[in-house]
Amino acid sequence: MIAISACLMGIPCRYNGETVSCPDLVKQCAGYPVILFCPEVLGGLLTPRSPAEICDGTGVEVLKGQAHIRNAEGNDVTQFYLVGAQRAAALLKECNVQLAVLKEKSPSCGLHYIYDGSFTGQLVKGSGVCAQLLKNRGIQLCNEAEMDVVSQYFLEKTNDCQR
Repeated sequence: MIAISACLMGIPCRYNGETVSCPDLVKQCAGYPVILFCPEVLGGLLTPRSPAEICDGTGVEVLKGQAHIRNAEGNDVTQFYLVGAQRAAALLKECNVQLAVLKEKSPSCGLHYIYDGSFTGQLVKGSGVCAQLLKNRGIQLCNEAEMDVVSQYFLEKTNDCQR
């Protein structure tokens, strides 16, 4: 089973309510069972909402309680992200998800890069909270730019079914 950040499939769950649909991903997943999820919504955040970024760390530090997530107004919204990550991880485990496609740069789903907490568009190397939790639990991850990983997953599943 594959799980995909809901925003990548055109669901308007991002902070600003806009979609970032990834047409290649939508086309590639047509006909396959997928689970759409948004850790931020699962954590209780509304859409639209104020943008938020991890301050003074990455998802690793947030999970350890060493960094926080603040919105653009300076409010600590860490708990929403932690709850959402835990709920997403439980859902993916329950559904036996083996691969998750995540939205890069998000404080939840950023896989390789996240915004640096300054709200200036600067990126730092590291993962968001949900991405890190899913990594810790051994789920294979990729982002919307890594379509070769998705292609390989579907190819392997097709070959398994033909055996």
